[in-house]
Amino acid sequence: MIFKTLKNYLIGSVAVAAGALSMFATPQIAFGEEKQYFPIASSRVGPYSAMGTGYYGAQIDYMNYVNMNGGVNGVMLTWQECETEYNAVKTVECYQRLLEKDGQRIVVFDTLGTPGAYAVINRMAEDNVVLAQYGYGRTDGADGRVWPWVFNAASHYWSQIAVKMKFMAEQEGGVDKMKGKKIVHLHIDSAYGREPLPAMRSIAKDWGVELVEISIPPPGLEQGSQWLQIRKEQPDWVTFWGAGSGMNSTAMTNAARIRFPRDRMMYVTFGAAEEDMYPAGDAAVGTYAVANALPGADYPLVAAIKEQVYGAGKGNLNDDSRVGSVYWNRGLGAAVMWIEALKNAQEMHNKVGKAVTGAEFRDGYEALNMTEARLGEIGVKGMVAPFSISCANHEGAGKFAVMQWDGEKFNQVTGWEAPMDPAYIRGLVEASAAKFAAENNITPKVCP
Repeated sequence: MIFKTLKNYLIGSVAVAAGALSMFATPQIAFGEEKQYFPIASSRVGPYSAMGTGYYGAQIDYMNYVNMNGGVNGVMLTWQECETEYNAVKTVECYQRLLEKDGQRIVVFDTLGTPGAYAVINRMAEDNVVLAQYGYGRTDGADGRVWPWVFNAASHYWSQIAVKMKFMAEQEGGVDKMKGKKIVHLHIDSAYGREPLPAMRSIAKDWGVELVEISIPPPGLEQGSQWLQIRKEQPDWVTFWGAGSGMNSTAMTNAARIRFPRDRMMYVTFGAAEEDMYPAGDAAVGTYAVANALPGADYPLVAAIKEQVYGAGKGNLNDDSRVGSVYWNRGLGAAVMWIEALKNAQEMHNKVGKAVTGAEFRDGYEALNMTEARLGEIGVKGMVAPFSISCANHEGAGKFAVMQWDGEKFNQVTGWEAPMDPAYIRGLVEASAAKFAAENNITPKVCP
């Protein structure tokens, strides 16, 4: 069992569970009269299956949990799944297949992959569907004036790489000590692997850092020549932008082979999961990674889902020890946003107890205000960073937590960290979005 080292956590008290339930049901409304349809564009097959099974499994688990507790103000959730294999072409096929069911159109789409997000992003406005890029995808989608239907919550790749470089600077003794340092960006050769580079190049230039970009052809299991190049370059740090437990663990074993220190490697969120670490064994120890959703099964909502959904034999995963793992908690964080947006949309459009349209759901998503108090009410306080979304800012928190692998588990080594200069990163986002708007004759939305 992959997760043999995960602790068995005690289920939260009945009082906590009862508090978590109260946010869904409204007693005056008869349950089941209305339904809201959601798509599951999963990736459970192929080299990226470890992240897909955990992420999408959590989304289904949470929707089951919501339904078991009366739905969203009485509106029950339905869903349909389509396998993308983390492939852009198949993602488009799944989008078309999932777009409508029983006469109802989807209101949100989540590809869990930057290539897939790029493949469908231009359909969102026309189809009135929110593209919910939970920490991935096209970064300048965070400018809601140009991309009103695209959201990067929770936080995008440019903020992520900026947080990583901030951490490196702190380890080196300050930004002034970064001058002359060398960073290798080792990445899968795809839109996902290249996505952080605009911000990374800009920061490296400002700091006087030498940036070396090395790509790996998908699925990334052959890395020998790339690590020989790293040995020749002798960098101070390596940022690793991989996907799939095979690619991610292979990087660690190769680093060990050339004796590159793991505590000088920083993994992307899609390499920052237990499934990525265990296969590498001792070679993974010391590796840094960042998270936009922290692991742990002791969060009240996670415990309640394990007790109620898995206790009733309705869990989506065969191995319930994965509940509370990084990928599962990330999928839960994404699904929590869906339900919060649905609640907002119902209230904003006087449709409590009724299904909402794509346009109404978009308004609800843009009105997300996940304060610490609200996260506490839901039962995920501390698992994700507090955030809010606005008309212009579709990123959310823009914060990540740094973790380090000790051979059995991740240990959190920082709090929720923002980039050293968030305004600088936001300026890059706005410049990129403005350029896209000018090239495509788009008039940016005027926000209040």
